[in-house]
Amino acid sequence: MAQALTRPEDRSRILVVNAGSSSLKLRLLDGNDAVLEEADLGAVGGSADAAQVADAVSAWGAAPGAVGHRVVHGGTRYTAATLLTDASIAEIRALGALAPLHQPKSLAAIDAVRAVLPGVPHVACFDTAFHATLPAAASTYALPAEWRDRWRLRRYGFHGLSHAYASRRVAELAGHGDDPSFRVITCHLGAGASLAAVLGGRSVDTTMGFTPLEGLVMATRSGDVDPGLVLWLARDAGLPLDELADGLEHRSGLVGLGGSDDMRAILSGAAAGSEPERVALDVYLHRLRAGIAAMAASLGGMHALVFTGGVGERSAPVRALASDGLGFLGVAVDPAANDAASRDGDHEITGASDGDRTPGVRTWVIEAREDVEIARQVRGVVSD
Repeated sequence: MAQALTRPEDRSRILVVNAGSSSLKLRLLDGNDAVLEEADLGAVGGSADAAQVADAVSAWGAAPGAVGHRVVHGGTRYTAATLLTDASIAEIRALGALAPLHQPKSLAAIDAVRAVLPGVPHVACFDTAFHATLPAAASTYALPAEWRDRWRLRRYGFHGLSHAYASRRVAELAGHGDDPSFRVITCHLGAGASLAAVLGGRSVDTTMGFTPLEGLVMATRSGDVDPGLVLWLARDAGLPLDELADGLEHRSGLVGLGGSDDMRAILSGAAAGSEPERVALDVYLHRLRAGIAAMAASLGGMHALVFTGGVGERSAPVRALASDGLGFLGVAVDPAANDAASRDGDHEITGASDGDRTPGVRTWVIEAREDVEIARQVRGVVSD
């Protein structure tokens, strides 16, 4: 077992822990949210793997005053960041059936980092919590009441930490601050992809649902599929459930349509005239535009449109092609500004007036900073 670290802490410094399927990302932020230290480690299996965390953190010149852990699923129990105790960790562990691919990784990281830093507060920050404000009309599935009640069947939504940060950041940049009437659609486009309709900082609709499979076409996930088709594959085609689950999660989306989970390869193939990549891009953009329009309907219009996440920040062609189909909503993108928008930082790419048409929606590229959102939530918990 690694030796626990007991150096004096500055409470303004927050260690952000983001556990993925194959990696553990550590970021130490100061009181102004600048990254003081960082480390990308291999995935941990629990407190027994705490040595690699201790080795990384002990080499830093500063120690955290609190730790924030990204946890994918909070269920209906956790609708805000919460202090981690033995009791709360047990409750989070019990939610594992709702996120079997993600929850174990988060819990393993919690065990490992708590073993190394036992003397500071640890806080869980949930991706589902931002969407706890969804109205019943947006969160309820039209399923039998006994099913919904027994198994907590509802639309939970995901990527909440990213949507929360991007919507708050664009409100600041656009000069709307805490304006309760500010309407923004945030597009988190990466390997996973989802949209959120945000009114005055509150999520009122989103594209992911009970699981992260619902909604947009993603790198390897299908997005929306007729449930009758899934039933037919299982019952009539005899596809084993494990194979069905693997196909929907890992062999669908862009890779299923165009043979690659990399948007750059899809764009390159489509530009070269390859039919599979062209179809993949067309389906991706069709679903994306339709989703944005649906979010706008939930909001009754929008003041701002935000692109964030790996594809949202890096792919000027995707932003341009998506926006080209949204002129009827008041969206227009300036080609030069769009092409110049870099990976790092925040950039407005709103188009200029075109004849009698003036864009009514300001469009932005916002750098994904879940670490900043986690640090903000941690400070809110530990300062109470």
